[in-house]
Order: sequence, then C-alpha cells, then structure tokens
Amino acid sequence: MRSHWLLMTLFSSLLLAAAFAAEARGPWRASEDNTRGWQLMTPEERVEHQARVRGFKTLDECRTYQQEHHREMEQRARARGSALPSGGRDICDHLKPAS
Repeated sequence: MRSHWLLMTLFSSLLLAAAFAAEARGPWRASEDNTRGWQLMTPEERVEHQARVRGFKTLDECRTYQQEHHREMEQRARARGSALPSGGRDICDHLKPAS
C-alpha cells in the first residue's frame, strides 16, 4: 500500500513538472503583468493583441505596433481619468538581433 502511494505521488510530481516545463517553453501570453493597458482592453482585444504580438517577424513592425498600442491605452486611461502603469516587459525583445 505504501509503495502504491509513493508511486502515485512520484507520478503526480512528474506530471506537474512536465506541465510547468511545457508552459515555460510555450508561446508568449498576454496578461495583466506584461501588457500595458490590459485593464482597459476588452477580452476580444486582449486575444487580438496577443495574436498580433506573436505574429511579428521584424523589430520595426513590432515597435510600430507597440507605440500605437501604448498611445491608444494612454488615451483610454486619460478618458477615464486614471494613470496608465508604466514599465513591464518589452514585447519586442525577442526580435532584437542577438549580440
């Protein structure tokens, strides 16, 4: 009985570790932690934003979109009388040439 419990615990731990590893290697996901203006976007806009960011092939097209997105989110925040948090991860980093 004890060996069965130990085996099940080990198996569960391996499954959990595999799930975390797969998530770490998975594609970038937009979230409130890494998307400027997340709280000002509709669920549909969030999905579209994530798809667009994943689809960029060049740093220039990513930067152009990023600047446009930030301007729009700043306008929405001003319209609501709130400040837009700054900082966060640069969504275009993965397109920079390796040094």
